[in-house]
Amino acid sequence: MEKKGTTQGSINFKGQVADLSGEVHLLPCAVKYDGPSSVSDYFKPKSTRLEVEGLSVKEAHFRGRKLQGATISIPDGYSGFVVGKKNLGKQKDANSSEENLNCWEMNAKFKNITYWNHDNLPSQDDAFLCSFHWLSVAKSLHKPVAAEDLGSASIALGKMEEGTKKEKK
Repeated sequence: MEKKGTTQGSINFKGQVADLSGEVHLLPCAVKYDGPSSVSDYFKPKSTRLEVEGLSVKEAHFRGRKLQGATISIPDGYSGFVVGKKNLGKQKDANSSEENLNCWEMNAKFKNITYWNHDNLPSQDDAFLCSFHWLSVAKSLHKPVAAEDLGSASIALGKMEEGTKKEKK
């Protein structure tokens, strides 16, 4: 049963879609335009042959600003997708439910992404890269716990409590 005030939707993962690996970029800005553009005519990233903290640095310019970035792979077990609102065409009328209006479809996929910084070199400490650490944290939190692991943790906790009691005496 749907809770009041919540919205549901769906994503259609269709079979064959374009693979945009090597062409997906995360820019440190907002572009208030949604439509066709000859991006490749103006945005031309190039390698600097510089490596910082294991990241191969690339350089590009966007609207006169120098950008420095690195291409990283999507972690194993995960995939990158470009999704868009599903075009319902003439089906969109007063009888359409909110659920049907909240349908999305996969338009492309990617295996790596190039992220860009304005004023500094890419680093392992960049917020974008650090966000990927949460994937392993989430995996650990949601991983089933075996009975023997609980037993080991219980014994270890008991020993810690005994040590604390001895220190207080």
